Amino acid sequence: MSTVNATVFEVERLKLQNTRHISTELDTELEENELILKIDKFALTANNISYGIAGDTLGYWNFFPTLLPWGRIPAMGFSEVMVSNCSEIAVGERIWGFVPMASHVKVLAGKVSATGFFDLSEHRAGLSPVYASFERVKQNPFYKQENEDFEMLVRGLFTTSWLIEDFMFDQNYFSAEQYLITSASSKTSIALAFAIKARGDLTAVGITSNSNRKFVESLGCYDKVISYDEITHLDSSAPSILVDMAGSQKTLAAIHTHFIDQLRYSCRIGATHHHDLVPNELSTKSTLPGVVPTFFFAPTQLKKRTNDWGAIETMNKIGQSLQGYITFCHTIMTIEHSTGKAAINKAYQEVLLGKADASIGKIISL
Repeated sequence: MSTVNATVFEVERLKLQNTRHISTELDTELEENELILKIDKFALTANNISYGIAGDTLGYWNFFPTLLPWGRIPAMGFSEVMVSNCSEIAVGERIWGFVPMASHVKVLAGKVSATGFFDLSEHRAGLSPVYASFERVKQNPFYKQENEDFEMLVRGLFTTSWLIEDFMFDQNYFSAEQYLITSASSKTSIALAFAIKARGDLTAVGITSNSNRKFVESLGCYDKVISYDEITHLDSSAPSILVDMAGSQKTLAAIHTHFIDQLRYSCRIGATHHHDLVPNELSTKSTLPGVVPTFFFAPTQLKKRTNDWGAIETMNKIGQSLQGYITFCHTIMTIEHSTGKAAINKAYQEVLLGKADASIGKIISL
């Protein structure tokens, strides 16, 4: 019986700083429609840390289950079909989608179409199909090999950011005049600011650390950039939307307290400030002044727009916007590739601790 030796990067669920590399064997005698994907490379961003932090509450640990107390953080990456028992998918085909931080993964292909397929593995049941979908790269009209690293780094988060901006537009911005975006140096925040500027309806205030201020100002996508200690200097009478990528209890409280009723919507996304996380109870019960902070779940807005416009038109709109953003990213970001246990763990710890250079995109291969 032949097997494939897979290397997997795991983190301790309740102590994300604890990591390990393990080896596991994947049986190549596959059930019908099973595939083994060789994961070529994946991106490592603050988004992945958010998946780990919200792993229990939003189900991210269920994507690629393993034995407690360990977890496998999902990542966006490119893979090639190494072994196939699906008549519609050939060995060697290049695939894009959510994968574990690993060298190989086994999936059960279903709902196969010319453009992609879904992983119908039992552990995926009950999870949003958005995260179980895989794209057949050769059918993507926007695919360019030279953009692969940037696609991994920003495509998933740009889609989220595009959908946030689209949701706010769809709600007439809750009658607000400006966005307040925390963790303004994060890639998701930058993508949101880019989408806001592209639409041109509202202004965007980026809120960042003093150490990242010059970088954020240099981007040109924020209308104003302030540090966290300058929140109280903002005009509290300006009707505002908060998009909170930081997840900091202190920052969230400061903004709510300063704007009170003029904060028309409080949207929670990420958790880059994991050392000062907002308690989970804020998602159901808030003691903060003004509106209740609300988690944004991108698949909900994607489903709405798919119903409004159809799947092809929706993805074309996002795809066209993404190409403009990738072009922009080529001017503000350099790529750093990491392989080997020590280098991978070093890159992960930098992102986890918020010490990663915001202008460097980290690409990992196991």
